[in-house]
Amino acid sequence: MSAVITPDVRPLGWRTPLVIILCGCGVAVLAFGPRSSLGFFLTPMSQANGWGRDVFGFALAIQNLLWGIGQPFAGAVADRFGIVRVMSLGAILYAAGLALMAYSTTPAALDITAGVMIGFGLSGCSFNIVISAFGKLLPPEWRSFSFGAGTAAGSFGQFLFSPLAVALNQSFGWQATLMMFGGAMLLVIPLSLALATRRNEAAPHAATADAAGTVPGQSLRAAFAEALGHRSYVLLVLGFFTCGFQLAFITTHMPAYLVDRGLSATVGGWTLAVIGLFNIAGSFASGWLASRYPKRHLLAANYFARAIAIAVFISVPATPAGTLVFGAVLGLLWLSTVPPTSGLVLLMFGTRWFATLFGFAFFSHQLGGFLGVLIGGLAFESTGSYDLVWWLAVLFGVLSGLINLPIVEKPVERPALARA
Repeated sequence: MSAVITPDVRPLGWRTPLVIILCGCGVAVLAFGPRSSLGFFLTPMSQANGWGRDVFGFALAIQNLLWGIGQPFAGAVADRFGIVRVMSLGAILYAAGLALMAYSTTPAALDITAGVMIGFGLSGCSFNIVISAFGKLLPPEWRSFSFGAGTAAGSFGQFLFSPLAVALNQSFGWQATLMMFGGAMLLVIPLSLALATRRNEAAPHAATADAAGTVPGQSLRAAFAEALGHRSYVLLVLGFFTCGFQLAFITTHMPAYLVDRGLSATVGGWTLAVIGLFNIAGSFASGWLASRYPKRHLLAANYFARAIAIAVFISVPATPAGTLVFGAVLGLLWLSTVPPTSGLVLLMFGTRWFATLFGFAFFSHQLGGFLGVLIGGLAFESTGSYDLVWWLAVLFGVLSGLINLPIVEKPVERPALARA
């Protein structure tokens, strides 16, 4: 039985691969930028409302968890009904969450706005959905590059919005800054039109692009059962947990950690900006390398290198220069796990339920993020230090490096499809 191939790209001449990639990257910049800068609102919001760091940390932990929980559902809806509706609704929810966060004066209000609304909003319009659109819309020769470009665009958002948040907070106050960020998120809606996909149809070029093939009529339940029964996919999902733990903890707590060690808030802003800047190079490089070398080896090397970088950073005295060097090293590794991870999901299972299955892998990532942010806040309130969480990040890095090495890089075996 051969795969049923139905073109996914509607006959709109303006939607060339380059236009699709540029618009998708624009969405990734806008979606990733504001949430990566939220750590700079921890101190002013906590001081204004008399909160401990655990209050703000808990709200962002909810955000990370709900982003992860919502991702496979958003992916499933996008796979079945198309991407534009999901992305537009996510952008509206995200924008409303940022705007209302500016007027959250109780922990419960912060949990709803910064946690629930932004979390679910991110699941509908973040770079994960952008990457799934690239996987469905673009021909094979563009995919690895586009995965790296979409990830790099998210990093550029971090580079752009981190110092911007510091500057706007100083000039206009944190409430006005949140309102401005919320307004910027609405630009996602027109950009998403270039990423429109049809309802539950295979991608163009799927016969040649997807060695795994497209199973005609495969249901979502069957796709999940197949994926969860596949050892390499399970290992990939488990390893992705560490990426989320490390990134969310550092994004949220690094500015306050640096102030605790005697450095200025400006150093924290530029450190996160440097992470974003260097991750642009790291993401492009990862996308290029993922098309030429075993993806499991790239992932293992990334996690081992992160563990070493973090261990060195927390073991030496804190200086502005040393912190920026750490940001540069970490930036090269920051989101460079995404191109090989998404590439492995695409290789194993094909395009049909790609957004859903990559979304489930991202749920593991965000579960790690939830725990990283939450444990960071709780550990500081209990011990007055982040040391425990830093060393957990080192341990998880080593374990994830080991977990990724046994992954088998080949399409899932479908004997029934092969016999047909």
